[in-house]
Amino acid sequence: MIDVIIAGGGPTGLMLASELRLHDVHVVVLEKLTEPTEQSRGQGLHARSVEMMDQRGLLDRFQAVSEKFQVGGLFGGILKPWPERLDTAHPYGLATPQPVTERLLNERALELGAEIRRGCELVGLSQDEHGVSVELADGTHLRSRYLVGCDGGRSTVRKQLGVAFPGVPATVETLLGDMEVTEDPATIAAVVEEVRKTQLRFGAAANPDGTYRIVVPADGVAEDRASAPSLEEFQKQLRAHAGTDFGVHSPRWLSRFGDATRQAERYRVGRVLLAGDAAHIHPPTGGQGLNLGIQDAFNLGWKLAGAVDGWAPEELLDTYHAERHPVGARVLDNTRAQIALLGTDPGATALRELFSKLMDFEEVNRYVTEMITAVGVRYDFGQGHELLGLRMRDVELKQGHLYGLMHGGRGLLLDRTGLLSVEGWADRVDHVIDAGEEPDAPALLLRPDGHVAWVGDDQQELLAHLTKWFGAAAG
Repeated sequence: MIDVIIAGGGPTGLMLASELRLHDVHVVVLEKLTEPTEQSRGQGLHARSVEMMDQRGLLDRFQAVSEKFQVGGLFGGILKPWPERLDTAHPYGLATPQPVTERLLNERALELGAEIRRGCELVGLSQDEHGVSVELADGTHLRSRYLVGCDGGRSTVRKQLGVAFPGVPATVETLLGDMEVTEDPATIAAVVEEVRKTQLRFGAAANPDGTYRIVVPADGVAEDRASAPSLEEFQKQLRAHAGTDFGVHSPRWLSRFGDATRQAERYRVGRVLLAGDAAHIHPPTGGQGLNLGIQDAFNLGWKLAGAVDGWAPEELLDTYHAERHPVGARVLDNTRAQIALLGTDPGATALRELFSKLMDFEEVNRYVTEMITAVGVRYDFGQGHELLGLRMRDVELKQGHLYGLMHGGRGLLLDRTGLLSVEGWADRVDHVIDAGEEPDAPALLLRPDGHVAWVGDDQQELLAHLTKWFGAAAG
């Protein structure tokens, strides 16, 4: 029997596959596309995702093919200088086209031993107390202990489960695509600058391959949003908003997106879980979608591996929904707010001017930036130390930097006292004794995703938290 089947081979599914393979879980990824997509909806990694890549030893690969960017706020079209004192050792994002991100994550999953099957579409599923049965479009049947739906906003897994997907339908729609142009770059830049004075859902930017990424408001909301727009539709809308179509031709790909926001009521039903766009959809404002998905995977991977390996406490898998559902809900809320700021009516214009002035305050700018980049995510672990529930930023230790010690996806006790022990959990938790200057705490118990699960110096308290997050001690 397969341990885990992942439906969907996009960034979320591939990240999850890699996380599971760190723990020797037998993973099969089912991707209905026969070849990787060339569409690049996601344009990069925010600071928290950059941290994650560093935690798993992948950052050098991404930096080799990406450009760093620092845009504070990045909220509702309002750009501000990068805030000072952001709580991260990686105060930047990486401009990485989605196909490149997928290629790197695909390579990593294969290196670790994941099995990726292309041209395989899941069409049915059923589950019992022992596992999940999956039916593919070609009539093949597979059996696994767990199934994770990472199969996008129109998720077959979610629909088969009957999980409700409540939210708000699209009220506006935007066209998006990469294509060639005949107009000269200076003219394009001048036109874009003028149009964006009143319409922030408009843009034309050069890609590295010489094509242009074109964004333009659609004429209403299409009845069939799954259908791609035509080049003629782009030309018509460009002329309507800019008075010129820039001579667009030879499109590489064309797409449309709306401002619908929806979230699955449950991220887990028995042995089946949902992650990424299968669990939540929202407008791409702020560039959060791809990042939110791979951060779901980062939270889920070690927990699911623990369930497969048999050491996970009964309720550990339920913490995935408990922790990630509120995070997804907050992203839906902030994208709704951004859509309001992008409006063209007088009220939206006044609101945007006010919000822009507020973001000139460093504290507001930092708050918004931490929200968009997910650096500010804090899980509710109850009352306690100020670090509890936050992810620990990378710090320099005598043994090297902290994230360099987390490549294996294990828990970590960072002990400045030298008096504590993880005996009984050494197969799941590393013990690092380091009396460096940071962090300002006697000892921290870090989960494999880097979030602080406990702070203190009492061995009995530590044992209770080791049991809570990593199960019973090994016999």
